[in-house]
Amino acid sequence: MISVNDFKTGLTIEVDGGIWRVLDFQHVKPGKGAAFVRSKLRNLRTGAIQEKTFRGGEKVAKAQIDNRKMQYLYADGDNHVFMDNENYEQIELPAAQIEYELKFLKENMEINIIMYQGETIGVDLPNTVELKVTETEPGIKGDTSSGGSKPATLETGLVVQVPFFVNEGDTLVINTTEGSYVSRA
Repeated sequence: MISVNDFKTGLTIEVDGGIWRVLDFQHVKPGKGAAFVRSKLRNLRTGAIQEKTFRGGEKVAKAQIDNRKMQYLYADGDNHVFMDNENYEQIELPAAQIEYELKFLKENMEINIIMYQGETIGVDLPNTVELKVTETEPGIKGDTSSGGSKPATLETGLVVQVPFFVNEGDTLVINTTEGSYVSRA
């Protein structure tokens, strides 16, 4: 058990029969009444994000999560195949379970698979990934880096807003949390 006063971003907890990752939290001490913790949680099984308020000092169960380093191999219909780098064991995850993460996954990319008591829950993405631009409008002479943005389609099908100076074939650093442009690689 862990106190909600000890919440940290990235902590995994068990609440209401679900496994949740703490995305954000805020300790609130109102002038009148008891202190509480306002939190933003992501369900690791469904991907749903929920805001939940806990009383100050309330105890929740900490979930024991195992991360296994695996390589994304390929898509097989509605399933996606991952291989353990140590024992070459392969697992399949349905597209519905990792719908958001698929926007950032390339073949042969190494990522962490989240396991809970032998159950494969999902994919833990790195903070940033490098993806190549496959389609975007050409930049016009005179456009500046601070003067707006245009849409660009990346190799995984993700569409992000990028500065005008980005061209087709450029490799970009993309933030996986927000799905946004960070810089050119």
